[in-house]
Amino acid sequence: MESWVRSFKELLTPSVLSGPITDPVPVFLIIMAIMLVAPLLFERVKLPGIVGLILAGVVVGPNGLGILERDSTIILLGTVGLLFLMFMAGLETSLDDLKYNADKAVIFGLATFAIPMLLGTVAMLLLGYNFLASILVASCFASHTLLALPIASKLGIMRTQTVTTTLGGTLITNVLALLVLAVVVKAHQGTLSFSFWLFLIPSLIIYTWATLWGVPRIGRWFFRRFGHDEGAEFTFVLATLFVVSYVAEIIEIEPIIGAFLAGIAITQLIPQLSPLMNRIQFIGNTLFVPFFLISVGMLINPKILVSEPRSLLVAAVMIFVSIIAKFLPAWVSGKVSGFDWNSIMVMFGLSVAQAASTLAAITVAYQIRIVDQPTVNGIIAMILVTCIASPWITARWGKSIKAEVASSVSQEKKLLGARVIVPVANPNTEDNLLQLALILAKATEGTLLPLHVIPESQEANLAEAKIRQNQLLATAETIAHGAVTSVEPIGRVDDSIGKGIVRSAQERDASLIICGWKGYSTTRENLFGGVLDYVVRRTTVPLLIARFPHSIKNTKRVFLAIPEIKSTSPIFEQVVTLAQTIAVELKGTLQILQVTARSRRNPKTKIDDWQLDIPIVQLQGNFVSQVSKMLEPDDLLILIAGTNPEFHLSALGIAPKAIARTHRHTSIIVIHFPF
Repeated sequence: MESWVRSFKELLTPSVLSGPITDPVPVFLIIMAIMLVAPLLFERVKLPGIVGLILAGVVVGPNGLGILERDSTIILLGTVGLLFLMFMAGLETSLDDLKYNADKAVIFGLATFAIPMLLGTVAMLLLGYNFLASILVASCFASHTLLALPIASKLGIMRTQTVTTTLGGTLITNVLALLVLAVVVKAHQGTLSFSFWLFLIPSLIIYTWATLWGVPRIGRWFFRRFGHDEGAEFTFVLATLFVVSYVAEIIEIEPIIGAFLAGIAITQLIPQLSPLMNRIQFIGNTLFVPFFLISVGMLINPKILVSEPRSLLVAAVMIFVSIIAKFLPAWVSGKVSGFDWNSIMVMFGLSVAQAASTLAAITVAYQIRIVDQPTVNGIIAMILVTCIASPWITARWGKSIKAEVASSVSQEKKLLGARVIVPVANPNTEDNLLQLALILAKATEGTLLPLHVIPESQEANLAEAKIRQNQLLATAETIAHGAVTSVEPIGRVDDSIGKGIVRSAQERDASLIICGWKGYSTTRENLFGGVLDYVVRRTTVPLLIARFPHSIKNTKRVFLAIPEIKSTSPIFEQVVTLAQTIAVELKGTLQILQVTARSRRNPKTKIDDWQLDIPIVQLQGNFVSQVSKMLEPDDLLILIAGTNPEFHLSALGIAPKAIARTHRHTSIIVIHFPF
């Protein structure tokens, strides 16, 4: 025991007295300990974990106790963390955010960029900074990080005009701020000339277009071909991040701009609640980003705060200007858009936090000596204050905002995904069904119920069937845990698969059943009926019958097609709510098609009467032919099953089978509600 204590003392003493630790094992051990302890301690006192990581970097860094040095390894991992931080910021931003309340988002985005740039530049010039440094620090004020977005999600206000406007404005101001950084860096290096602009503008346009247009298409091809290999998917995402970032460096703009654009491009392919998105966020938030935050802390020299009063002045001015410069745009654009005080304060709360882009910009600026140590200290102080204020302001005034129609769905409808049963038979073919079930279950914080039924006809090989059943359920359980979703596997032996599904739904109080579908019926199924026919006739809960010829991640548009009679049905609102949930989580657009008979010039009820904020097309003619004309590649078509099925041939209705027969590569979901 004494030898262990002596060894431990020998490990620490040289680091403090004679130099920093250089042995890779203890270095990594110390960093892992910081990542574990620092966030937990600060979160217990109601402070963001990001603050703890930065301050821990100060303590162990060369300007603190000198336990660690900011060597090439720390710089390498910190750079990866920086790119990952900007990548995840891009993942939180979608181009579709600008389609909703586009005018309000543009007003707020330009205001929250221009006002901080103006106030920040003037304030820094008054403090004696040169013009380039003033512009760069002002760009740090202009950008912001949606640190409090999870709070808005918990409050149920994500789909309000306030939050969608803030999301769209975030995209605008962050892109402009990063472009300012690129220009300032070139000007500082003395390479800002006419030839630079002649090269930068076309190359930036081509690069942005190639990223936002090319990455999603390459990604869809990759996910379609290798969508069942989870390791390959994650590796593809990481490779995309670093390839796009490296190309940005080649065309002489900062790699963090490429990382941000890569996130915006690839977010279209990754459902928000999917296991892949969970892995990306988990690896980034628990490993790479903490490395970057600790490395930023190592840049801070707290002694300057004591030895140079100017450093305190710089920090105070930065904090004051950053708060005023973010409140004014929220107030001005909020008044122009007709928002009330609560909405204005939520916009301010979401946009006041400085973290990702600010840390990225100031790190790059310090490395090339545009700014000095007091400036870095002031920026860090600003980050600490705004990261504390942002969650509190958002929570304080967000509670007073009334959610709009999309967020105010009744509790009964929200419970549609409370307990989702999904039969599993083959982990490869059932992957898309599990992904769909996870999306619906996690969106309502519900439970996934993977089910495998062994029919009595297999009793002769029951032992072997049981082994396979356990393997399939274990795979489904692993996928659910990967998506951080509650799961209750169900394994049973029953008279038939159909009876096992129906009985399990009744016994486990299921709210929804999801079954797979080939898209056609065999001769035997036409004559005697199949599993789906039995479930459709006997189920007492809603049923989703899905066919996915390719990965669900490739969905670009969710296309809800209904005849006139369905739009007057009491289940129509539930169908639209379900389609909206699927579209939002798959990062796809939602469009509705209503087809009426040619003989009826004035339909009794149009979808317009529902006052939905969704693109709607209304046509007359044959339902199947009109829907077929509107379908596009990578569509997910949602149909409603027949309400009065006649014999087994019409259990799903005629239309779904006819469309599936002519569009073999189109994903289809048929919704059946019991009557």
